[in-house]
Amino acid sequence: MKEIAIVGAGIHKFGRFGDKPYTEIGREAAVMALKDAGISWRDIQSAYVAEMYLPATTGARTLVPLGRTGIPIADIEAACASGGVALRQAMLGIQSGAYDNALVLGVEKMPRGFMDPLMLYEKWQVLMGMSTNPSYWAMRARRHMEEFGTTDEQIARVAYKNHQNSVNNPYAMYQKAFTIEEIMNSAMVCDPIHLLEICAPNEGAAAVVLCARDQAHKYTDRPITIAACAHSIALYSADFRVPIESMSARIVNPGPTEVTGKKAYEEAGIGPEDMDLAEVQDTDAFCEIEIYEELGFCKPGQGGRLLDEGVTGIGGRIPVNISGGLISKGEPIGASHLGQVFEIVLQLRGDAGARQVPDCKVGLAHVLGAGGNCAVTILKK
Repeated sequence: MKEIAIVGAGIHKFGRFGDKPYTEIGREAAVMALKDAGISWRDIQSAYVAEMYLPATTGARTLVPLGRTGIPIADIEAACASGGVALRQAMLGIQSGAYDNALVLGVEKMPRGFMDPLMLYEKWQVLMGMSTNPSYWAMRARRHMEEFGTTDEQIARVAYKNHQNSVNNPYAMYQKAFTIEEIMNSAMVCDPIHLLEICAPNEGAAAVVLCARDQAHKYTDRPITIAACAHSIALYSADFRVPIESMSARIVNPGPTEVTGKKAYEEAGIGPEDMDLAEVQDTDAFCEIEIYEELGFCKPGQGGRLLDEGVTGIGGRIPVNISGGLISKGEPIGASHLGQVFEIVLQLRGDAGARQVPDCKVGLAHVLGAGGNCAVTILKK
C-alpha cells in the first residue's frame, strides 16, 4: 500500500477555556494545520474528526464554517484511541484511491472531574464502586510493586520527569516543575497514586493534513512519513478496561498495548530498539512504567529501572513524553493522540525548541483507554 505523509500539523493549547466553544477550539487547530501544509480548505477532499464527549455532527459543526465544500466529514469515537482510529481511517481512504488528501482533527471539551462512569461501565459496576479509574490504576501498580519490586519513588519519577518536560511546552495545561518530595507528598488519590501523578480531563484540539508520500512535495519539503498506524481492542481477559464479563482469573492474554505495538512494529518494519522518542499514555504515572514494558522498551518488571538510569529522560536512550505527557498537558480525549502526533512531528522536523531531542528520526505515539482501545502510530523522517 502507498505510503502516507503528514504535510501539515496544528494544535490548540490543552487546558480550560471557559465559554470558548469546542467548534472554535477545533477550527483553530485545523486552520493551523492547513496553513502549515500550505493548502486551502477548499482543496481538502475528506475530513475525519475524533471526539468522545461532544454532540453528533461535531466534525461538520466545527469545519463547515471554513466553507461548505460538500466533502465527507466523519465523526469517529474509540475512547482514548479516537485520534488514532481517525488517523487510520484517513490513511485508508487515501490508500484506497478515494481521496488525494485528508484533514484529521481531534477535539474535545470535557467536563471537570473523572469521566462519566455510565459511559464506560455497567450500572451495577458503578453502584458497587468498580468504576473509578484510580482504583484500577492503583491495583495494577500494587501488583507490579509486589511482583517486581517497583517502588513509590520510581512511580514518582515518571511524574517528576514529565512535569520537568512540561516547562518547555507552551501547549501544555500545566507548565510547572515539581520536586520528587512535592510529588510524593501530594494528596493520596488511591494508594500508591498521588494527585501530582495523574492527568486531568480538559479541552483542546490537534490536527494533521495527510496525502500520499509521493505527492507530499506539492505541499512541503519536510514531510513526515506515517510508518505505521495500528488500532486494536483488548483480547479476552487481557485488560481491566474491558467489561467484567470479559475477564477470567484463569486466562491471561497479552494486553492491548503489547498486541497493538507488535502490529505497528510489523507494519513499520522496525522494532522498539529503533525508536528515538515516544509519547505514551500516562493517565497515571505507573501506567507509563507498564507501557515501557509492553512496548518492548525493556523486559517485564524492568520499567522502573529505566527511570533510575535516566533512559527515558531527555538525553536518554529513548526519551518518553518530552511534551510533558498527559500528566502535564491534560487529556482532552478526542485530541490526545493527535496531540502526541503533533509533538513527534515537531521533534522530527527539529522544531521543538528547548525540548528538542537531538538527531531524532523515528518516533512512536501510544494511547490506551476504555474498552481496551489502543492505538500506536509510528512516524519517521
